[in-house]
Amino acid sequence: MPLPIESRTRFGLMTRFPDPASTRATVEMLERLGFDAVWTGDHLAFANPILDPLLQLAQAAAFSTRLTVGPAVYLLPLRHPGPVAKQAATLDHLSGGRLIFGVGVGGEFPSDYEVAGVPMNERGARLSEGIEVLRKLWSGERVSHQGRFFRFENIQMLPAPVQPGGPPIWCGGRSDAALARAGRLADGWMSYVVTPDMYAQSLEKIAAAYEAAGRTGVTFATAHLLFCYIDDSYRRALDRAEELLSKRDAMDFRKPAQRYAALGAPQDVAERLRAFHAAGVRHFNLDFLGNREERDRQIARFAAEVRPLLQDLL
Repeated sequence: MPLPIESRTRFGLMTRFPDPASTRATVEMLERLGFDAVWTGDHLAFANPILDPLLQLAQAAAFSTRLTVGPAVYLLPLRHPGPVAKQAATLDHLSGGRLIFGVGVGGEFPSDYEVAGVPMNERGARLSEGIEVLRKLWSGERVSHQGRFFRFENIQMLPAPVQPGGPPIWCGGRSDAALARAGRLADGWMSYVVTPDMYAQSLEKIAAAYEAAGRTGVTFATAHLLFCYIDDSYRRALDRAEELLSKRDAMDFRKPAQRYAALGAPQDVAERLRAFHAAGVRHFNLDFLGNREERDRQIARFAAEVRPLLQDLL
């Protein structure tokens, strides 16, 4: 049985907010150009400087009246879900109910787990149990929990989030275990570094887990975090994406950029997005590469030159 997914296509920006002035400018630009959402990443001890995602999103939400905000993705296994439930419920209030809570394990960087004092081999189990705890505490009712990692009795956390039952939870991850978790527990899935064919195959696995869990009638969100670079030619865009991504990840990123990113002239980028849409993506989380000036130019070009080519998908 296919997943019940949304029909409307939405576009968001993956970014970071280093200071209030740039946050305000970015949010105002996204609202002016018709974007739907803004996302930030999460790590504790990363190769590059990174700020806390929920604090950045709270600042962004204060400058916006419309944009959905969310972490892509929040590394829930690094934290106790009790305090996280309070932080996320608070952000849901501060944003007026515009929070989507993306969660994942982020296992590529052992330093995150070392500094948090959490064994990496527990990350999947902690994520699954953490999702259960979040949903209980977001109910606004008195709840108890007796699990492998977390235990409490007769706890009521108030105020409950603005969104009944709490913000939607979207899971990241590409492994079979992650896909099964998404289908069994989550409200959506956000992929990363996959091809359209891989995306479609993963949705089939998610659909099987969704059906096996007896879930019916729950619309499932389908999202993808996609590197983008818009230039006047594919070759120029590829060269610049290779330079930026190779420096960021300290590896040769040319082949991965060719395989996974959306690069080139507006028509090239639009065709790539169409391929992902055909595979099932409805929420595009676009990571425009480059410094802030480069990023802003690409955001403007996307709104003016790429999105009109996708008008029939909106």
